[in-house]
Amino acid sequence: MTRSGSRRQRGLPLFLKRTFDVCVALVVLLLASPLMLGSALAVALTMGRPVLFRQPRPGKGGTIFHVFKLRTMSDERDSAGALLPAPQRITKLGQFLRKSSLDELPQLFNVLRGEMSLVGPRPLLVQYLERYSPRQARRHEVLPGITGLAQVSGRNAISWQQKFELDVEYVERWSLWLDLKILARTALKVLKSDGINPTDQQHTPEFLGDGVEQP
Repeated sequence: MTRSGSRRQRGLPLFLKRTFDVCVALVVLLLASPLMLGSALAVALTMGRPVLFRQPRPGKGGTIFHVFKLRTMSDERDSAGALLPAPQRITKLGQFLRKSSLDELPQLFNVLRGEMSLVGPRPLLVQYLERYSPRQARRHEVLPGITGLAQVSGRNAISWQQKFELDVEYVERWSLWLDLKILARTALKVLKSDGINPTDQQHTPEFLGDGVEQP
C-alpha cells in the first residue's frame, strides 16, 4: 500500500537518524527513569494493573507493532458491565500524565526496538490503513514518531487532511535538521502545555476516509 520507502531516509542519512534516535532515547530514559518509575507506581496504586497501555499500530510499510504508553484510563463499567465512554474513564492522574506528556515516555522503548523514531508521522489506528488515499499512505514510508510535523503544527486543532498533508510534507522534506527543529518545538509545547488537552484524543473524530464527511 506504500512505495518502497523514502528516498532520503536511506544509507548514511538513515544510519545517522537511527544513531541519533538510539542515543537520545537512552539518555532520556536514563534521566527520566525516576519520573517514569514514579508515574508507573502512581498508575499501579490508583488504577491497578496493567500499568502500560499496549495497542497495535501500523509502522513503516504498514507493519503492525504494539505501541507503549502509560495507562491513563480506568476500567470503570456501567450497570450492564460495558466499559464507560473513554472520556469518562480518564482519571485525574491520567489527565496529568497526558498534559505533561509523561504517558508517552514508554514509547522510547519502541524507539530502541526500531519500531519508532523520535520524529515521524504519529502511528494511528490499524483500521485506518485501508482508508488512506495513495498520497496519504506515504506517511508509512518512514518510521512513525513520538512527535512529528503535524503535532507541532496544530495537533488536534487541524483536520485529518491537514495532518496527512503535513505527514507527507515531512516524508518529502526530511532532514536531520528538520528533526532537530521539530524536537525543539515539541519541547517548547510540552513546557507550555500548548495545544495539549488531555481529553482531545477522545474527541477527535474517527478518520473515515478521503471524501467522507466526518461526524
